[in-house]
Amino acid sequence: MIKIHEKEEFEKMRKAGKLAATLLYELGKQTKPGITTLDLDKFAQEFIEKHNTKSACFGYTGGGKTPFPGYICTCVNHVICHAFGTNQVLNEGDIISIDVTLIVDGYHGDTCATFAVGKISNEAQKLIDATKHAMEVGIMAAQPGNHFGDIGYSIEQLMKNKYNNQYSIVEDYCGHGIGTTFHAPPQIEHTGFAGTSEEIKPGMFFTVEPMINAGTHETRLLKDGWTVITKDYRLSAQFEHTIGITENGPEIFTQL
Repeated sequence: MIKIHEKEEFEKMRKAGKLAATLLYELGKQTKPGITTLDLDKFAQEFIEKHNTKSACFGYTGGGKTPFPGYICTCVNHVICHAFGTNQVLNEGDIISIDVTLIVDGYHGDTCATFAVGKISNEAQKLIDATKHAMEVGIMAAQPGNHFGDIGYSIEQLMKNKYNNQYSIVEDYCGHGIGTTFHAPPQIEHTGFAGTSEEIKPGMFFTVEPMINAGTHETRLLKDGWTVITKDYRLSAQFEHTIGITENGPEIFTQL
C-alpha cells in the first residue's frame, strides 16, 4: 500500500527536507581538491550532531547487510551509489555525488547532487547537467492523475530526444516512497512506459533520483557489500529530491 499523508505531515517533511538540503549545500562548499571523502563524512557527522538530528544512512542495514558505516554516501567518478567515506583524496577534475538523508522528528529528507572537484572536463560537466535535467523532468511528470510509469518514460524520452542516447539510465537502483520510513512503496523507476503502474495521488511522498552513466547502464557491487560502480568504469552522476504530491502538482521538500 502506498501511504497517503496528511497536511500536517507535509510541514514535517518540509522541515526534514530543508535541513537535508542545507547539509548538502554545505558539503558542496567543502568539496575541493585535497579533501577526503572521510573528511566530508566527518563534516556531515558534526553538522548532524550540532542540529540534534540523525543520519538515516549511519547503521542502516538495508535488509540484512552489514551496517552502513557512513553518515552520508560519497560516490566519486565511476561510483554510482552507496559508497562511504574513506581516505580517498579528491583530485582536480573528479566529480562526486553526495547523498544525504536526515531524520528530523521522525521524518526523512533525502537528497543528492553531483559536484565538480575544481575544474572538470566538458564531458563530465555535460553528464552532470544531463542528470540534473533528468531529475527535473522526472519531477515534472509526477503530477496527480499521472502514473509512476510516466516518470521513467519522461526521463527516457529526454535521454533519447535531447541527448541522443549518449548516456544510459541505471536500472538496478531506483527512487522510493518515504516519510516516517526511509524506504517504502512505491519504487520509482527511472525508465518506463507512459500510463503504467499506480496512479500518482495527492498525499504521496517519494524520491526522484536518476543515476545517469556516461557508458553502459550495467552495474557492479563491490566486495564491501555496499559500493556500486559502473561496469565499464566510466563516469556516473546522480541528482535527487524528495517530493510530496499536492492537488496542484509536486512540491519539492529538499530545496533551499
